[in-house]
Amino acid sequence: MHPHLSVQHSGGHGGFGHGRLMGMGSQVGRGEVQPAVLALLKEQGMHGYQIIQELSERSGGVWNPSPGSIYPILQQLEDQRMVTSEKVGGKRIYSLTDSGRALVDTLPTEPLWDVLAQSDPGRRLREVFHALMVVTSQVGRTGSPVQIEKTTEILSEARKRIYGQLAEGE
Repeated sequence: MHPHLSVQHSGGHGGFGHGRLMGMGSQVGRGEVQPAVLALLKEQGMHGYQIIQELSERSGGVWNPSPGSIYPILQQLEDQRMVTSEKVGGKRIYSLTDSGRALVDTLPTEPLWDVLAQSDPGRRLREVFHALMVVTSQVGRTGSPVQIEKTTEILSEARKRIYGQLAEGE
């Protein structure tokens, strides 16, 4: 387990928003957000929404931080003089200071988003389901009536088999 990762179970079914991990019923603690933000800013200056997008993308969609979990961290880092910000094109771009770079060099080499992406057992399922939705949509748009009917039968059979495995409990 990553030294900056302490997953706390909330008893829910995962979700989106304030630091929640999709599908894991867990939360990324405030202490894990700061090192992740610093690690991103080590690569380049970014605005807050870009940081949110990067964390979500790099964790494979497992971690979808909310603005309410990122912007207070950025303000805290700025107050501590670990980052500076300047308005560029209407957006506030955050960059590491020398103190921030020194701090980020003490962080673990494996970023939190990699740990989160590896720790999600449902990630592959979501990837395959997404690919299935894409191809199903394509069949619906461009397939012949016979292809549409065959695809409908395949999906119906798959649904029945999935319910069957759930009923078996394994």
